[in-house]
Amino acid sequence: MNSNRFPRTARVRARSDFDRIFKHGRRVALPVLALHFQADPQIPARLGLAVSRKVDPNAVGRNRIKRILRDAFRHLRGELAAGDYVVVARPGAAKLSGEELRAAFHSLLKRAGARNALALPETAAPGTMPAASPSHPTPDSGPG
Repeated sequence: MNSNRFPRTARVRARSDFDRIFKHGRRVALPVLALHFQADPQIPARLGLAVSRKVDPNAVGRNRIKRILRDAFRHLRGELAAGDYVVVARPGAAKLSGEELRAAFHSLLKRAGARNALALPETAAPGTMPAASPSHPTPDSGPG
């Protein structure tokens, strides 16, 4: 099970890396989480986390959020596009259960196009609408 480990090389740790990802990366957001993503085919997927005291004034709560997000990333790392991912927790994240946080993280990855949409769970993330069923495609909104 070495593929499920979360080694130091799988983490975004340097301030310069965070600054580069925030400045040049693509951002997708939900009311409880924001994801900054910068593709880099030369490195495997890496995760950085930003959970401030505004999210939860208690260290226990902030560490719980980080632990859940790290675990979700660790299990998905092999399926993700190469590059750097920085997840920024927002104040509503402290009120969510672990399963709701995972669903929000999965939803962000899907919206960022970092993971195959077919492998995602069917539950909608908090603050989002459920996705349309693949068996009922929506009509093209182009000129017609």
